[in-house]
Amino acid sequence: MDRHHYETFEKFGNNTFLIHLDNGRAFGRHSKDEPSILAPLEQCCRIRRSTWLRLLLLSLPRYRLSDVMRASLSHDPLHRAAPLLTQPHLAAVDRRLQAVLQTVSRCQERKRREEGEEDQVIYDDIAHLKREESPAG
Repeated sequence: MDRHHYETFEKFGNNTFLIHLDNGRAFGRHSKDEPSILAPLEQCCRIRRSTWLRLLLLSLPRYRLSDVMRASLSHDPLHRAAPLLTQPHLAAVDRRLQAVLQTVSRCQERKRREEGEEDQVIYDDIAHLKREESPAG
C-alpha cells in the first residue's frame, strides 16, 4: 500500500529526484484486504506460468506461503527482538494468496466463456525460455 506514492525534493531546482518512502505498510492491516490491488490482474487476465506454478506450490499445505515466510524471517537478526510479521499477518498472506488464485481462476472461466479458450490467461514463459536456451540446429 505504501508503494503507490512518491515524494520529491525540489529545493535543488532541476536537480531533483524521486524518493520512495517505506512506511512499513507493505503487508497492510491483517484484518483488511485491499481488493483494488488485484485490479491489474483482473483487467489484463495474464500471468506467467512460472509465477502461477509458484503460487500454486505456495498454496499447498507442505509449502504454505506463511510457513515459508516464517522460516525465512526467523533468520533475520531483528527476529530475536520481536517477530517481523505477527501470526495474524501471516494468516492474511495465505488468505490473500487464495484471493489471487481465485482471481486467475475467474479469468480462466471468463476466457473460456467468451473465447472458448482459458490458456490465454497463463503465458507459457517456461516453454518460451526452453526455446531460447535450445542450441540452434
